Amino acid sequence: MKAAADALQKLAADPRYLGARLGALAVLHTWTRAMLFHPHVHMLVTAGGLTSDGQTWIEPKYSKFLVPDPALSIIFRAKFCDGLKKAGLLSHSPVSVWKKNWVVHSQHAGRGDMVLDYLARYLFRIAISNSRIESIDNSTVRFRYRDNRSQQIRRVTLTGVEFIARFLQHVLPRGATKVRNYGIFSPSSKSMLARACQLLPQLSPPAEFSSTLPPAIEPTLTVPVWPTCPLCRTGTLVLIGPVERSRSP
Repeated sequence: MKAAADALQKLAADPRYLGARLGALAVLHTWTRAMLFHPHVHMLVTAGGLTSDGQTWIEPKYSKFLVPDPALSIIFRAKFCDGLKKAGLLSHSPVSVWKKNWVVHSQHAGRGDMVLDYLARYLFRIAISNSRIESIDNSTVRFRYRDNRSQQIRRVTLTGVEFIARFLQHVLPRGATKVRNYGIFSPSSKSMLARACQLLPQLSPPAEFSSTLPPAIEPTLTVPVWPTCPLCRTGTLVLIGPVERSRSP
């Protein structure tokens, strides 16, 4: 996250592109739709920035991009390499990785409120919802997902151990941060953010967009864990109620 933010700020500070300080919201996402381990970062970046003296809001000089992707890719690779070196982890990466061309994908977000809503789903979502689980038995779990390329529905059957192992890849360790703010969004730059808000036109959010979070929804598992008796394998089990643990006289 820091390498990406530093690369953006370095290019944005160049007068050829912006000559100002950006604001960036970074969100860590670790899974694919098939629940495979694929860590990547989504970043929502301001369309412009604040000058170093805090007196002017600078609009992008180019209508199609904020900063050029090819230059951003090179700087990001260098920043990432430097970060690994400082952490003593550079030797864990093969030398060939640093000789390849890296690719940074950036695009105009359109409506910022819609992108915020999209990113917010990652903050309160786990790798898989109960509604995608189609069947469970003593040894396997079957779930569905939509293929990102073909947009076709596909199904995966895993053993219970494989399913749990795949799910636990996306449980962040204690203390890990999923969201970080950089530039004028940084907690240490509150005065700069307040100044930017004063300089920007007063825009009202669309009526359908609300800054308040919806009430938490508890997902329900639609597939019964024990659809039939585990002994006779016939009939359907019906939950009557809990049985109190017996006590010794």
